[in-house]
Amino acid sequence: MEKILFAASECTPFVKTGGLADVIGSLPQALQDAKLSEVRVILPLYDEISSYWKEKMERKATFNVKVGWRDQHATLYTLEHEGVLYYFIANELYFTRKGIYGYYDDGERFVFFSQAVISAFPHLDYEPNVLHGHDWQTGLVMAFAKISPPLPNLKTVFTIHNIKYQGMMPHQAFDDLFNLPMEHFSGFEWNGMINCMKSGLFHADKITTVSPSYAEEIKDPYYSEGLHPILHERDADLVGVINGINIKDYHPMKDPYIKVNYKHSRVKKKENKIFLQEEFGLPVNRDIPMYVAISRLVEQKGFHLLERILEDFLQEDVQIIILGTGEKEFEDSFSHIASRYRDKMVTLLKFDEGLARRLYAGADFFIMPSMFEPCGLSQLIALQYKTVPIVRETGGLKDTVQPFNDFTGEGNGFSFTNYNAHDLLSVLMYSLNVYHQPEHWSRLLKNVNKSQFSWKESAKAYAEIYELLVEPAMIEE
Repeated sequence: MEKILFAASECTPFVKTGGLADVIGSLPQALQDAKLSEVRVILPLYDEISSYWKEKMERKATFNVKVGWRDQHATLYTLEHEGVLYYFIANELYFTRKGIYGYYDDGERFVFFSQAVISAFPHLDYEPNVLHGHDWQTGLVMAFAKISPPLPNLKTVFTIHNIKYQGMMPHQAFDDLFNLPMEHFSGFEWNGMINCMKSGLFHADKITTVSPSYAEEIKDPYYSEGLHPILHERDADLVGVINGINIKDYHPMKDPYIKVNYKHSRVKKKENKIFLQEEFGLPVNRDIPMYVAISRLVEQKGFHLLERILEDFLQEDVQIIILGTGEKEFEDSFSHIASRYRDKMVTLLKFDEGLARRLYAGADFFIMPSMFEPCGLSQLIALQYKTVPIVRETGGLKDTVQPFNDFTGEGNGFSFTNYNAHDLLSVLMYSLNVYHQPEHWSRLLKNVNKSQFSWKESAKAYAEIYELLVEPAMIEE
């Protein structure tokens, strides 16, 4: 069994800003539960982490970390949670702040964290075979582990969760922060900047990303955010592994947030719809199809498309609820449209986890027309709650949602290919048509009920990657 150390910048249940935290909170446990790998996780100890968790931590070691000419202090803490051991690196200057990203010195903060991960190895009481970094915040960990290996034959894996965010700094940061000779500069530099994502891609032994389709897309200039040349160079080492979801956390039979728990029962699911209709003043009718969108209201999520055709679709006998916050253009537009169609549409400019769960439980359809989507979590949750996803064919959406075919009866949702508003409208109208044909609707729901995206298969795929990396190193020994 391989020993793996995950390095990441966020992890549920301790601190979360997005889907990365869900992966780091679920995949190590899935690997261990299946007895595929022993996994530990190392994270920054942010001020944002609640005292509930901090009071459970044990102080393990203190050491100094060189960040250029600076000699920074680090304290290492440990905490075991649900069978996984977590390490936390504390530093008052870099991590005792509100929030976890968005500071002018984020680059320096994660230079420190990356150096601290390597410096912590003598204090871990653990000798991993594989160091697995996640996203730009740990791209430098891959570099430092390759340039000055903390253990002999340590292998590295770097996972791209979203290539859009790359962790860039002025090139002068190399001299100021890195304590490395200039011969290594090219491994960090990209278009005249220090690029932490590029550093991970350049130095890691293996590169993964969060869906097979996204692995292909990011080699295309349209999706690569400028990094397609190095991804083509590393093509043989790049693989896509679809994310899963924690089905213990997202289970309509046990979810404490929803009004009526259910497994496959459409009758009970419709009871949840009625509660939503009553809560938001919509006409109470269990047979009116309800469409929901739960998301950040930003261009990447495809809301320009929905904005353009929403009033056309609202001419039909449908109900639509949008939950989320984001760009003012979309907040204002969806609020205005909802005010004009009060008996058909509700816009909720907030995020509320309990309400999101109730929407998944009560809706018939989930709309997710993303411009790009590395993997996507929401469509997987929708399927888990027996809600039919409507997606654009990109990244993980393409890999997890098979378009329904009313001739063959195959498919677990609806999808469209081109990033075009009228293509979205067309697929929405098709979904409405299927909804009103009991034979087709019943077949589609049977397919949705069979859709499973737990972490089990993803864990097997990662275990194989680790094994293939480690076996040659063991033979060399």
